[in-house]
Amino acid sequence: MRKGYIGLVLHAHLPFVRHPEHPKFLEENWFFEAVAETYLPLLQMLSRLKDEGVPVHITLSFSPTLVTMLADNLLKERCTSHLERMVDLGQKEIERTRDDQQLNALARYYAGYYEQVLDAYTRVYRRDIIKALRELESGGVISLITTAGTHAFLPLYQEYPEAVQAQIESALMTHVTYFRKKPKGFWLPECGYYPGIEHILKRNDLGHFYTASHGIVLANQKADRGVFAPVRCPNGVHAFARSFELSQAVWSGEDGYPADYAYRDFYRDIGYDLDLEYIRPYIHEPEVRAFTGYKYYAITGKHDQKRPYDPEVAAKRVGEHAQNFLYSIERTRKRSEKLIDREPYFVIPFDAELFGHWWFEGISWLEEVIRGIARQESLELCTPEDYLERYPENQKMQPAVSSWGNDGYSSVWLDGSNDWIYRHIHKCIERMIELVERFPRQESLKKRFLDHAAREVLLMMASDWPFIMSNSTAFSYAERRVREHIHNFNIVYDNLCRNSVDTEWLTRTEKKFNIFLDIDYQIFSSHKRNNH
Repeated sequence: MRKGYIGLVLHAHLPFVRHPEHPKFLEENWFFEAVAETYLPLLQMLSRLKDEGVPVHITLSFSPTLVTMLADNLLKERCTSHLERMVDLGQKEIERTRDDQQLNALARYYAGYYEQVLDAYTRVYRRDIIKALRELESGGVISLITTAGTHAFLPLYQEYPEAVQAQIESALMTHVTYFRKKPKGFWLPECGYYPGIEHILKRNDLGHFYTASHGIVLANQKADRGVFAPVRCPNGVHAFARSFELSQAVWSGEDGYPADYAYRDFYRDIGYDLDLEYIRPYIHEPEVRAFTGYKYYAITGKHDQKRPYDPEVAAKRVGEHAQNFLYSIERTRKRSEKLIDREPYFVIPFDAELFGHWWFEGISWLEEVIRGIARQESLELCTPEDYLERYPENQKMQPAVSSWGNDGYSSVWLDGSNDWIYRHIHKCIERMIELVERFPRQESLKKRFLDHAAREVLLMMASDWPFIMSNSTAFSYAERRVREHIHNFNIVYDNLCRNSVDTEWLTRTEKKFNIFLDIDYQIFSSHKRNNH
């Protein structure tokens, strides 16, 4: 019996949000929530499986922005304080709900959850999640890869190969700094592929990347093995296509597993439900409501008709959905036996933050799926590196422009809400390339200015800002960030054109945006253009 190999990929990414100029900042909560609900529970789950001897070998992609935040001492302190506030809120909630047996049980459940998370963060992992990830990789549990420096949507910058090179080079620099090992693969942000980017990947010794399924289906020739095996670009770099059908069982917001009525409702939170005077110490001061993580209702019904959340019912549903997912994989494996001439490889990628954060039960579901795969002789977890060792010869073809975003191309990152940013960002890229040519081999203070100019260009290119604008979730913050980075770059450019430097401004701005500390502005050199 031929096996079906499963490439489970979790892509972890958050935009670089760090505001030392404020004692508290609302958008930093994105990081604290992801640590508490996704990264720590994921670490604990993988460590538990390793200790029990359950075979696990999956791929984790951590963006350079997220890795830098995980290592930052200020954010570590603030994350600890956030978790301590959530523990304190739990004690208050236990008292507040004492006359409601069902809600009181949930309050105790959450209070215990945050106590355990705080203990794991401060005592077990000593606030060093990166070290724990390194240990899991050295133990063969995970394979760590990276993505673009600030998670830029690269197809929108294909006219500027210097900028694409800078995004990739800064990513590799950060990955090696923190994980002490160069990755073999690369996560294209949002699976955004354009023909030719593989040349830049190869120049940086990256042997494979991931693409949307239609990137292979609509390639320059028919894929003999469909999306059940990687393909080799003309220059030898391999492309692994997402298994859309299998991924959609989780991704679909309408009929995917996370939409089941038994699961916890993400949006119904006491930070928005309770009296402002009571909840004020746990939201954003002075009176901006925010999520607390204390969510007492299941998805069912409209906003005012929801049933209280029942963890036991949800746990039962997790088991059912895990079994259904394994059944779907096995059914696809059997079907593939008639279609291709080798053991298939199913690429099943997800955003890591979907599990635990957006889908509270998602980490438990992942654990059940991994345990289920381990019990089946016909299925095996396998990284792209391992699969290529088994099958180094693959069909040569040219993938098509594609992304896994809505409608499959660039519409999320380029629409009427955000298209205005690109003429400014493209101009800054052009000016950055100009600065490299005008000021070669600089040292000391002038080099610091040029390095920071490169840093600002990378930060303004982040895909998060146009994505947020398109979805209207935190529009004003996203717009402010793009404008700030453009403004900062222009300060550097104008200063250098006048042959003057403002050291006070530079020191203050470097302290705020303390990412890519070892950056060299010459990563934007035109000499690194892609030669086809």
